[in-house]
Amino acid sequence: MAGFLADVTTVVHFLALLYIGLGGFLAWRWPKSIFVHVFFAGWGVLVVAIDQLPCPLTAVEDYLRGLQGLGPLPGGFNEYYIYGELIPESLLPVVGIGAVLTLLVSYIGVYVRWRSRAHQNDTNHQVRLG
Repeated sequence: MAGFLADVTTVVHFLALLYIGLGGFLAWRWPKSIFVHVFFAGWGVLVVAIDQLPCPLTAVEDYLRGLQGLGPLPGGFNEYYIYGELIPESLLPVVGIGAVLTLLVSYIGVYVRWRSRAHQNDTNHQVRLG
Protein backbone atom coordinates (compact mmCIF):
# COMPACT_ATOMS: atom_id res chain seq x y z
CA MET A 1 0.00 0.00 0.00
CA ALA A 2 2.87 2.40 0.77
CA GLY A 3 4.19 1.96 -2.78
CA PHE A 4 0.81 2.85 -4.26
CA LEU A 5 0.49 5.89 -1.98
CA ALA A 6 4.02 6.98 -2.89
CA ASP A 7 3.07 6.76 -6.57
CA VAL A 8 -0.10 8.78 -5.95
CA THR A 9 1.97 11.37 -4.07
CA THR A 10 4.35 11.58 -7.04
CA VAL A 11 1.45 12.21 -9.43
CA VAL A 12 0.00 14.84 -7.08
CA HIS A 13 3.46 16.44 -6.89
CA PHE A 14 3.68 16.70 -10.69
CA LEU A 15 0.16 18.16 -10.78
CA ALA A 16 1.14 20.69 -8.10
CA LEU A 17 4.16 21.73 -10.18
CA LEU A 18 1.94 22.15 -13.24
CA TYR A 19 -0.43 24.27 -11.16
CA ILE A 20 2.46 26.38 -9.88
CA GLY A 21 3.60 26.98 -13.45
CA LEU A 22 0.29 27.39 -15.20
CA GLY A 23 -2.31 28.07 -12.50
CA GLY A 24 -2.21 31.81 -13.12
CA PHE A 25 -3.94 31.14 -16.43
CA LEU A 26 -6.82 29.44 -14.58
CA ALA A 27 -7.41 32.76 -12.87
CA TRP A 28 -8.24 34.23 -16.27
CA ARG A 29 -11.42 32.17 -16.04
CA TRP A 30 -11.80 32.04 -12.23
CA PRO A 31 -10.27 35.30 -10.94
CA LYS A 32 -10.52 34.48 -7.23
CA SER A 33 -8.33 31.42 -7.74
CA ILE A 34 -5.36 33.79 -8.10
CA PHE A 35 -5.09 33.94 -4.31
CA VAL A 36 -4.61 30.17 -4.10
CA HIS A 37 -2.14 30.32 -6.95
CA VAL A 38 -0.09 33.10 -5.36
CA PHE A 39 0.25 30.94 -2.23
CA PHE A 40 1.35 27.88 -4.22
CA ALA A 41 3.70 29.83 -6.47
CA GLY A 42 5.22 31.63 -3.48
CA TRP A 43 5.69 28.36 -1.64
CA GLY A 44 7.29 26.80 -4.73
CA VAL A 45 9.71 29.69 -5.09
CA LEU A 46 10.62 29.50 -1.40
CA VAL A 47 11.23 25.74 -1.53
CA VAL A 48 13.56 26.17 -4.50
CA ALA A 49 15.26 29.31 -3.13
CA ILE A 50 15.69 28.18 0.48
CA ASP A 51 17.39 24.81 0.39
CA GLN A 52 16.49 24.04 4.02
CA LEU A 53 12.75 24.56 3.54
CA PRO A 54 11.18 21.16 2.95
CA CYS A 55 8.41 20.58 0.43
CA PRO A 56 5.52 18.84 2.22
CA LEU A 57 4.86 16.56 -0.75
CA THR A 58 8.49 15.47 -0.87
CA ALA A 59 8.33 14.78 2.88
CA VAL A 60 5.25 12.59 2.39
CA GLU A 61 6.87 10.73 -0.48
CA ASP A 62 10.07 10.20 1.52
CA TYR A 63 8.01 8.87 4.45
CA LEU A 64 6.15 6.45 2.18
CA ARG A 65 9.44 5.36 0.60
CA GLY A 66 10.77 4.73 4.11
CA LEU A 67 7.84 2.41 4.80
CA GLN A 68 8.98 0.40 1.77
CA GLY A 69 12.55 0.22 3.05
CA LEU A 70 13.75 2.80 0.53
CA GLY A 71 15.71 5.92 1.34
CA PRO A 72 14.56 9.46 0.67
CA LEU A 73 14.57 10.80 -2.87
CA PRO A 74 18.20 11.58 -3.68
CA GLY A 75 18.37 15.38 -3.91
CA GLY A 76 14.62 15.82 -3.54
CA PHE A 77 11.74 15.59 -6.00
CA ASN A 78 13.03 18.01 -8.62
CA GLU A 79 16.54 16.56 -8.60
CA TYR A 80 15.25 12.99 -8.82
CA TYR A 81 12.44 13.30 -11.36
CA ILE A 82 13.01 16.49 -13.34
CA TYR A 83 16.57 17.84 -13.45
CA GLY A 84 18.53 15.78 -15.95
CA GLU A 85 15.54 13.47 -16.55
CA LEU A 86 12.76 15.59 -18.06
CA ILE A 87 14.87 18.73 -18.47
CA PRO A 88 18.54 18.47 -19.44
CA GLU A 89 20.80 20.18 -16.89
CA SER A 90 22.12 22.57 -19.54
CA LEU A 91 18.61 23.91 -20.20
CA LEU A 92 17.65 24.55 -16.57
CA PRO A 93 18.50 28.29 -16.67
CA VAL A 94 16.46 28.77 -19.85
CA VAL A 95 13.54 26.79 -18.43
CA GLY A 96 13.73 28.84 -15.21
CA ILE A 97 13.55 32.10 -17.15
CA GLY A 98 10.70 30.70 -19.24
CA ALA A 99 8.83 29.69 -16.08
CA VAL A 100 9.16 33.18 -14.59
CA LEU A 101 8.02 34.77 -17.87
CA THR A 102 5.05 32.39 -18.07
CA LEU A 103 4.09 33.31 -14.51
CA LEU A 104 4.37 37.03 -15.30
CA VAL A 105 2.27 36.71 -18.47
CA SER A 106 -0.42 34.83 -16.57
CA TYR A 107 -0.50 37.45 -13.80
CA ILE A 108 -0.54 40.34 -16.27
CA GLY A 109 -3.45 38.61 -18.00
CA VAL A 110 -5.28 38.27 -14.68
CA TYR A 111 -4.78 41.98 -14.01
CA VAL A 112 -5.91 43.03 -17.51
CA ARG A 113 -9.01 40.84 -17.30
CA TRP A 114 -9.77 42.12 -13.79
CA ARG A 115 -9.47 45.74 -14.96
CA SER A 116 -11.66 45.00 -17.98
CA ARG A 117 -14.36 43.44 -15.80
CA ALA A 118 -14.16 46.29 -13.29
CA HIS A 119 -14.48 48.85 -16.11
CA GLN A 120 -17.38 46.91 -17.64
CA ASN A 121 -19.15 46.77 -14.25
CA ASP A 122 -18.63 50.53 -13.79
CA THR A 123 -20.06 51.19 -17.24
CA ASN A 124 -23.08 48.94 -16.60
CA HIS A 125 -23.65 50.62 -13.25
CA GLN A 126 -23.52 54.11 -14.83
CA VAL A 127 -25.95 53.08 -17.58
CA ARG A 128 -28.44 51.86 -14.98
CA LEU A 129 -28.08 55.08 -12.99
CA GLY A 130 -28.28 57.35 -16.07
